[in-house]
This record gives sequence, C-alpha cells and structure tokens, in this order.
Amino acid sequence: MAFVIVTAIIVIGTVLWNFVSPWWFSPLASNWGFLDTTILISLSITGIAFVLVSTFILYCVVKFPYREGHKSEYEPENPALELKLTIITALGVIALLAPGLYAWKLYISLPADALEVEGVGQQWVWSYRFPGEDGVYGNTSGRLFSSKNTFGLDPDDPYGQDDILIRGGEVHLPINQKVVFQLRSKDVLHDFYVPQFRAKMDLVPGQQSNLWFEPTILGTYEVACAEYCGTGHYAMRGVVVVDTQEAFNGWLAKQPTFAETMNEGANGEQIVQTLGCVACHSVDGSDGIGPTWGGTYGTNRSLSSGETVVVDEDYIKTSIVNPMSQIAEGYAPVMPAYATLSDEELTAIADYIKTLSE
Repeated sequence: MAFVIVTAIIVIGTVLWNFVSPWWFSPLASNWGFLDTTILISLSITGIAFVLVSTFILYCVVKFPYREGHKSEYEPENPALELKLTIITALGVIALLAPGLYAWKLYISLPADALEVEGVGQQWVWSYRFPGEDGVYGNTSGRLFSSKNTFGLDPDDPYGQDDILIRGGEVHLPINQKVVFQLRSKDVLHDFYVPQFRAKMDLVPGQQSNLWFEPTILGTYEVACAEYCGTGHYAMRGVVVVDTQEAFNGWLAKQPTFAETMNEGANGEQIVQTLGCVACHSVDGSDGIGPTWGGTYGTNRSLSSGETVVVDEDYIKTSIVNPMSQIAEGYAPVMPAYATLSDEELTAIADYIKTLSE
C-alpha cells in the first residue's frame, strides 16, 4: 500500500507541477510560436500516456495483490487486444511526429525576401558578416584565416571588399524582418541558440547550415552555444539586439567593411576578442579558465613548475606562442598555441593587457 500512495503522490505532483509552474518556456520573441505549440502537443500526449500507464499499474497492484496459492492466468495470444494496442500506439506516434515534421518543413523553407547574415562560431566567440552594398558575399577559405582576416575572406575577390564585418559578439537585427542566418564553424561543432526566438541550429565544420526567424519584439537577447565545444563552452555567449529599422540602419553603417579592417593596424583588444581569448581570461580580476588580465601586468606569478616569473611583455608573448612552457599555478594546461601571430600582433596584445593594470 505504501508503494501505491507514494506513486500516486508522484504522478499527481508531476501533473500539478506542470500546470502550477510552467517553467519550460521563456517569452516568445519571434514568429516560431508553432514550435511552442508542437512541444505542448508532445507534452500533452506523453503526459496523458504517463497518467494512464501509472493508473493502470496502481489499479493492478490494488486489484491483484499477492495471495498464497493463487497464480496469474497465462494467455500467450489475444489478437483483439493486440490490434487495439497497435492502433492506439500508431495514432499516438502519428500525433507525436506529424506536428514536428510540419514544423521542420517550415523551419528549413528559407524565405526569399529575408535579410542575410552569416554567423561564424569558433572557440569561444561568435562573429557575424553582412553582404555589402553589392548584396553578394565574398569568397572565403579556411587557409586564409588569421587574427586580422578572421572570416577567411579572399582579399582578391572584389565582392568581398564591401562585406560588413561584426567581429564582436553583438549583432543587431531589424524588427519584423525575416532573417536568414548562414552558419559555419571554424573549428568544432557549435550550436547557435536564442531561447526567446525558439531557433537553434548546429554549426558543422566544413559545411554551411541555415536557420531563419523573424524577430517580433524589440529588446536584447542572449545567444548561447547549445553544443558542448570545449573547456570554454559555458562562456561562448553573445547578444542579439532587435532594433527598429532606422536604428538598425544606423548601427550597420558604423560597422567596418573587410577592406577597412585589412588596412587597420594591430589592435590588441580587437585581436583577443576575435580569437576568443576573453572567454577564458577576464579583464576585471575575476577568476576563469585562465588567469585574469586585470591588474596583473608587472606582478609576480607562480608557475606549476615551482618557479616565479614577472608578468611582462616577454612572458605574455611566450605564453601565447608556447603556453605549455609556462603554466600558471592552479590552472589546467588547456590553452592552445597561437604560433601564427606576428610579432606586431603579439606586442599589441601585450600592450592591451598592460593598459588593464594602469
């Protein structure tokens, strides 16, 4: 009897919890309300099945308790019951699959009149690209990636010169405008996910994946990576700001083109942001996967080898090019080597870190 009481409390409590505390959804801010409906249909069907199966189990426990000398009746075949169960199960499976398949058809049918945005994921930062005035993206190649050419654009392609580059983790979009995100990854699997938009899609190295949505509410929304991508996965976050069309046009006009970025000098802050360094190293003194940069230039640092070094330009450059040679005490040896950075870029990074201690 204790089993019956406890199980009944669990079943009733589970059902009441979902009605009293609908925790599973954040506010909807895009056109994908049908995905919410699809999830609710699935939740309702599985919830009904859960209650019916649990009720049947409890009924059997009460109706057919163990009694000395009694045995259950063995009935290997019952065609009528089997037919009923097959029909009920088939209807349940159809009801579960049909809404999802319909939603998926809408999800992958990209609108022709949408604003195009390229989203690039790398460990552990997001960046974005808009086609320029010509409306055509420039060609890219993985062989062309560098700290300056972070999108791998072909400098000889005329179509890429006016491409607008968003090298930080914040991208703006116009309200009530369909947007197609063309997603690619530089390194490992990532997943572009904005909970309020009900939109998410995997980024697979070597291929392009697409998703589309239409922002419907002005505001600022967090982008998360929903696919584990390494030690800094938790910090791979960005921001989508939904603006009015006028505000979006003003923001976009202030962003640099590819040609402009290639003519820039080395900027340490920009380099560490585009390389994703800020996912592991904070600038405000807080602890992270790696040592903080805030207030550390010129201080002594203990290494895992037992030595003590001064955090100066030489130490910073060595730690970037060959991080395994000088591992800070208390931190795991997980930092990748950035041996392709030029001395100018390394000096710019060191100068930037120095400013965080001034």
